[in-house]
Amino acid sequence: MAEARTRLHHRAEALAATLPPLLVAAERVAATISQGVHGRRRIGQGETFWQFRRYQAGDSAGRIDWRQSAKSQPVYIRENEWEAAQSIWLWRDGSPSMAYRSSETLPVKGGRADLLTLALASLLVRGGEHIALIGTGIAPASGRAALLRIADTIEFGRTAGTSLPAAEPLPRYARLVMVSDFLVPLAKLGETLAAFSARGVKGHLLQVLDPAEETFPFAGRIQFEGPEDEGRLLIGRAESVREDYREAMAAHQRGLEALARQTGWTLATHRTDRPAETSLLALFVALSQGMDA
Repeated sequence: MAEARTRLHHRAEALAATLPPLLVAAERVAATISQGVHGRRRIGQGETFWQFRRYQAGDSAGRIDWRQSAKSQPVYIRENEWEAAQSIWLWRDGSPSMAYRSSETLPVKGGRADLLTLALASLLVRGGEHIALIGTGIAPASGRAALLRIADTIEFGRTAGTSLPAAEPLPRYARLVMVSDFLVPLAKLGETLAAFSARGVKGHLLQVLDPAEETFPFAGRIQFEGPEDEGRLLIGRAESVREDYREAMAAHQRGLEALARQTGWTLATHRTDRPAETSLLALFVALSQGMDA
């Protein structure tokens, strides 16, 4: 028995070694929180058997399972599982602004966005949902194959590096998760959200920021360079503009919150100096609640 377990362990390690490193990391994050997330199984219309329960007054006689009831005195009802699989589309920002980190000890924003997107995909696959990356032209699918396809696409950067997704015609009432720093003009983001919302698409925005983008800890003479050809700005005393920057950032955040409320989407912010698991759990719960609505 011990020898068999050892062989199985070696096989598992060999299999893991063939997977993209990003997928391995994402599944570790997903596994950390999966035990604490209640599944979405419930009674409802579907073909998958869930459980038997005793007949109660008001139950339809057509729901009685006579074979099970014949085995004992009580009369039993056969309950099936509610089939709640939905199409969930994922998008993460691959633009140059996501390549930023303020310290060598922190992950770049893009790397953290990829990790969160793929970890969420892993959780959704475990829940039986159909998932796809928007912009790839590939229809949503369920199961391990869908997860591996998304991992491969993200790992090798096979999606357009744009600050916002194209408002392609998703199916009505689909769900869309967008992961980005959302440091774009609010008017442009508003146009994108409005285009999706007009088709009944509901969504969730996860903003990924480096801590320096919130706190602006810089001091002294510093030259700032825009990552997307915005130009350069030399400031003699960076600390002198800190409060103005923070006020502008706070105003931008309030604008994001307003856009989310107007379109019926949710918004959460993740900082790269904090655990990915916390934001992933909050995002998954918000997404599950939205799908149950």
